[in-house]
Amino acid sequence: MKRAKISVIGAGNVGASCAVWAASKELGDIVLVDIPDAGDKTAGKALDLAQCGPVERFDANIVGTADYAETAGSDVVVITAGLPRKPGMSRDDLVQTNVKIVGSVSEQVAKHSPEAILVIVSNPLDAMVYTAWKKSGFPTQRVVGQAGCLDIARYRTFIAMEVGCSVEDISALLMGGHGDDMVPLPRYTSISGIPVTQFIPEARLNEIIDRAKMGGGELVKLMGTSAYYAPASGTIQMVEAIVKDKRRILPCASYCDSEYGVGGYFVGVPTMLGRNGVEKVIEVELDGGERDLFDSSVSHVKELVELAEGFLNG
Repeated sequence: MKRAKISVIGAGNVGASCAVWAASKELGDIVLVDIPDAGDKTAGKALDLAQCGPVERFDANIVGTADYAETAGSDVVVITAGLPRKPGMSRDDLVQTNVKIVGSVSEQVAKHSPEAILVIVSNPLDAMVYTAWKKSGFPTQRVVGQAGCLDIARYRTFIAMEVGCSVEDISALLMGGHGDDMVPLPRYTSISGIPVTQFIPEARLNEIIDRAKMGGGELVKLMGTSAYYAPASGTIQMVEAIVKDKRRILPCASYCDSEYGVGGYFVGVPTMLGRNGVEKVIEVELDGGERDLFDSSVSHVKELVELAEGFLNG
């Protein structure tokens, strides 16, 4: 049986961690790509990871390079490339810079792996998924963004900490944008099928939700840099669902047109992931308050996309 080929564009903390999780799950052969200025570091990270194989008991060909030709024929391409927002950098500055980076990367990926499925991690996420779609020319089902898997992992972690139970027993659902724009759905959150509200009072649950929304900022304050283990883990959860055709329903930034009345944008929604990428967007019932929060989140996504479009067309 042919191994899947997974390319990760951007070999920084998130990209390198994606490679580690993918290798440990033995999802396929891995190509790490970074800019030529990274020198031998990318090749060194790949070699270092390959040498874990005998200990961790995985078989994979792992390559580190600056040459996109090495990625040819990839089944899945994870794009983590882009700059993090720095002090003094406006949102417009970040979008303009990362539109150029993600746009260029997407063109290279499309050239070498025209049948690949793209999983976008770069920020600001919703605008970067749109950029990758436009620049790759891929159908919408083969372009998807990772943010919800990270946000929901944080949410479940904090609930487990509060209740003192296993994270494995917590089922939850979030929608909308990443971070501040996240739309929590407590009535779709349960612990072994029991509504979470039977374990945690509403006021305390709201505090946990707020912590999940601000999870990235909390880690930046603690570490002085953006998170990488959990974002990478959430990304590889998606990659595994695609490579293994698991048809898992996960919160992803997927293209919605008639779905939820979004009108043609990538937003965070429950998504069935399989060998074709986005197999289906799942529409769940939203009450009035939930709908208002979701619509507000979508409006912010539209603002970001309009900004990105200006730079794409400029």
